[in-house]
Amino acid sequence: MLRSASRSALLKRAVDIGLSATALVILSPILIGTAVAIRLKLGRPVLFRQLRPGLYGAPFLMIKFRTMRDAVDVTGRHLADDERLTPFGRALRALSLDELPELWNVLRGDMSLVGPRPLLMQYLPLYSPEQGRRHDVRPGLTGLAQVSGRNAISWEEKFALDLEYVDHHNVWLDLKIIALTVAKVVARESISAEGHATMPAFEGQPKSPLQPTGTYPAEAKERP
Repeated sequence: MLRSASRSALLKRAVDIGLSATALVILSPILIGTAVAIRLKLGRPVLFRQLRPGLYGAPFLMIKFRTMRDAVDVTGRHLADDERLTPFGRALRALSLDELPELWNVLRGDMSLVGPRPLLMQYLPLYSPEQGRRHDVRPGLTGLAQVSGRNAISWEEKFALDLEYVDHHNVWLDLKIIALTVAKVVARESISAEGHATMPAFEGQPKSPLQPTGTYPAEAKERP
């Protein structure tokens, strides 16, 4: 059983390396063109870098294309996402072009092509033990939750799909999810949650009326 799991992990990693390297070469004109457009439209920096939890929750530096203005209020705090996200940035997200630099994370081994999406480090202490199992595999460029509704589904549905993937993943499922991802990108479906520029912040499990009230750690805004 362990030997079979090891072979499956090696095959998954081989697919990740082969497909991510090939994609980086084939998509290099799009990567360069997108970088130039961001430099002209949004200025510097072109890339957005942020620590995200990887395998077993270990942090890694995720790389994406910048999609938001670096706009702040009078106190120096960043404006809400929907105020900083320009039509140009929305177009990048609708086409998933902002995610392309993550192919480098896949090639490095920080991520996989398919797996639960890497969320924010601030969410780690908010997960239930069951939800925390989403980190038992490498985070993915796409995943079962992304082809099942992306940002238009609830956090509960998203975590349930992440755990379904953790428990049943294999190379054939990965290839199916990759194919479905391409179809979703072409259709531009479920880009954001209703009433939000992207996805509302995760605030942990709802507290029972018998539990003392309190506040969860404040959500740190992503900076372009």
